[in-house]
Amino acid sequence: MSQNDQVREFAVETDFQRKARQPGGVTRHQAVGGARAQIETLQSEFTDWLSEGLNRLQAAIQMVETSPSNETLIEDALHSSCQLRDVGTTMGYELVTFVASRLCEILEAVRNGAEYDKDLISCHLDALQLARQDSYRNVSPEEVPELCNGLRRAAERSISFPGRAEK
Repeated sequence: MSQNDQVREFAVETDFQRKARQPGGVTRHQAVGGARAQIETLQSEFTDWLSEGLNRLQAAIQMVETSPSNETLIEDALHSSCQLRDVGTTMGYELVTFVASRLCEILEAVRNGAEYDKDLISCHLDALQLARQDSYRNVSPEEVPELCNGLRRAAERSISFPGRAEK
């Protein structure tokens, strides 16, 4: 490169940058308030979605029971459980998130070679049915320690001994 071909840097302002600096918009407080209002609106629809999600999960688990070594069926059940885990807390069902998270761990262990424990999984499905009830909405796992500690211990025992889960 010769001295005549010097590199010249210059800033380019994008359309997004110009719009971001414009006056107006909403304050952080207004944005959070609007988001909360949207969540409240969605919560009534969420109870229907939650019921359907649990039905999908139970159907997927029934399919796994027919062939516990079928990775595709296990993945379907895991996916259904993960969906419940991922949105429960946002919608006020923290206990659903907790139980679904334990079930995800169990299904991941099964996918990785642990023995399929029908009783353990049924126990988690029953706990999910309980956790989805309105009376358990806004209940944290700390408020029901017996349930949560029992599920945690059972899942840990099953996961700790892949291929030798107790039935």
